[in-house]
Amino acid sequence: MRRRVLQALAPAVAAVAVVGCAPAPTLPPTVDSGSAPAGAAQATEAQAAAAPSESPAPRQCADVAAELPLSAQVGQLFMVGVSTAGVDETTRRAITQGRVGSVVLLENTRSGAEDIRLLTAELGSLGTADLPLLIAVDQEGGRVQRLRGPGFDDIPTAVDQGAMPGDELREAAETWGEQLRRAGIHYNLAPVADVVPADLVESNAPIGALSRHYGNDAGAVGEQVAEYVSGMDAAGIRTSLKHFPGLGKVDTNTDFGAARDDVTGRDDAGLDVFRAGIDAGADSVMVSSAVFSRIDPDQEAVFSHTVITDLLRDDLGFDGVVIADDLGAARSVAGIPAAERAVRFLDAGGDLAINATPGLMADMIEATAQRAADDEDFAERVAESATRVLRLKAAAGLVDCA
Repeated sequence: MRRRVLQALAPAVAAVAVVGCAPAPTLPPTVDSGSAPAGAAQATEAQAAAAPSESPAPRQCADVAAELPLSAQVGQLFMVGVSTAGVDETTRRAITQGRVGSVVLLENTRSGAEDIRLLTAELGSLGTADLPLLIAVDQEGGRVQRLRGPGFDDIPTAVDQGAMPGDELREAAETWGEQLRRAGIHYNLAPVADVVPADLVESNAPIGALSRHYGNDAGAVGEQVAEYVSGMDAAGIRTSLKHFPGLGKVDTNTDFGAARDDVTGRDDAGLDVFRAGIDAGADSVMVSSAVFSRIDPDQEAVFSHTVITDLLRDDLGFDGVVIADDLGAARSVAGIPAAERAVRFLDAGGDLAINATPGLMADMIEATAQRAADDEDFAERVAESATRVLRLKAAAGLVDCA
């Protein structure tokens, strides 16, 4: 298998080349249009009218992924940051040359839904017909609402959402999701599932201090998170629970420095919130780049097999997309060479790596591709993750596979 992988990958390692990535579509069977007796024709028409139409079953996403060139599989595992102000040349190259499969809109804007619709249409033109770009955004509410202006409601903070009756929150989330959908967004990197203890709210820099938490009680937070997920799903928007296994007990924002949690263990009540969100149908779980010393003291959660595979996959039974918190600009991972970050995340069992720094994308893709060329087991990991990402795209209506 290694020889075949190397042959398939050579152009990607050299220049992260653009490649075709899907077989020709299967054509429906030809219908015989020859003449027939009138009675026979009428009988045939009657039978056709009475019989339910049969359409071919969609292909399995695993089969679609297996038929992609390795370079295309690798590209599906990356999400690059794009400014809401427009697509610069560095980002454009990351998408077109690296065949990056997903983007996330960064930076706040008040330009409104029509401008965002034009931006998402431009981004869509950079993908391929068979593997369209998945377009994501952080639209939590409060201080973390990227998209504002005409066509977007001002979304309340998670604290205020947490105080809403469940059915009202679900209906509101559906409305917010519909606004995203009309603007060309497929995927909302929300809701925050982190539980912040009441006595830590002010000192909890990434969540509590910014009112990004739904409350202080895991049971109540789980109920609201589930309602939010259900509302977004009703609008056709995919969701992500974050920041596994929970950022509610740290005092440092991972965007700006290393964060460590010496309290949360594998039996922490806060994990029940993630269970509730998973049960409600959340499509993905975002893993934090903090260190959780009682779970894995040796590395950040985003690089931990114990956190991603043993805890999230095995203990919680989650088989959807595991997405990394930013591996590009975040200071919490700055001590690790950029080329190693995505490889370590995928090795731990993750699927989709966010990189908010487009200039680092080529190094990340090349390192991932080279590792897959050298290691058959890792190549299988890449194919497995590509399958999960394709399932996410199928749920968003972008690809036709099951």
